[in-house]
Amino acid sequence: MKGLFLDATPSLTEVFRQVVDPADPAMDVNEREDIAQSELPALLDGYNFMFDDHTTLTAEALAQCKTLKHVIFLGTGARSYMNPEALAELGIAVHIIKGYGDTAVAEHAIALMWAATRGVALMDGGMRHGNWLRHDGLQLTGKTIGLIGYGGIAAEVARIAHGSGMRVIAWNRTPKMAPNVEFLPLEEVLAQSQVLSLHLLLNDETRGFLTADRIAQMRPGAILVNTARGAVVDEAAMIAALKSGHLRHAALDVFDIEPLPHPHPLQALDNVTLTAHSAFRTPEANQTLIRRALDIAKNLEAG
Repeated sequence: MKGLFLDATPSLTEVFRQVVDPADPAMDVNEREDIAQSELPALLDGYNFMFDDHTTLTAEALAQCKTLKHVIFLGTGARSYMNPEALAELGIAVHIIKGYGDTAVAEHAIALMWAATRGVALMDGGMRHGNWLRHDGLQLTGKTIGLIGYGGIAAEVARIAHGSGMRVIAWNRTPKMAPNVEFLPLEEVLAQSQVLSLHLLLNDETRGFLTADRIAQMRPGAILVNTARGAVVDEAAMIAALKSGHLRHAALDVFDIEPLPHPHPLQALDNVTLTAHSAFRTPEANQTLIRRALDIAKNLEAG
């Protein structure tokens, strides 16, 4: 088997070189971040598997890649970049990697929560323009954080939030139990949470999950944190709630369209904190991610 790292960023290239082992399948690294669909057949010619970090893969383009049998997506959100069922019909299996960055993403979600409650981005931006802009923050000790979806990342958020003196409540699509977490019906989590943090995988059931009606059920003045996927939220409804004040703040690492186009309505709002889909990007998480991807390739080669 021979593989191609299709769209390696400089940082991921360096991590790849650190963790690759002589016993791993042969791989070439294509250190390009922007790849057109029309380039895919030529780039992937002769390769049996590929690593995909952020490139959209259409069935139309991959249908021309006759040797390709496996896509190893570097993360969990493959559906944001491809249709796994359509690729399966072409004989191309899509593999995802779970759990590699649970702590990294959780820490970022907590960082966004604190930044939102204390107006860090607003004050920083003001001071860079010569304004002494003070902001009344929200003290989080004793407040309630609600988690929508409860997997590895949410469990880490719960651990950190509980250690910070917050009450932790959660809703999950299947029953769960966890220490220091109270699982409640969805409508109660929406109504009680002063901070609502989203941790849902994106699929057909969760696309648009946080609808206008569900946003209306949220506690007035709540803070919304999203490090999951932009498409789990009705973006227009969220923006309307931010403008009306029903939502105090939204702290977002993910968006419907990425990179976030400029100009964009979110960029014009003071009660929004934005980061560039970077919650999972730490050296520790990247090393785990690439090593697990290589292990998948090794297992595929071994049959």
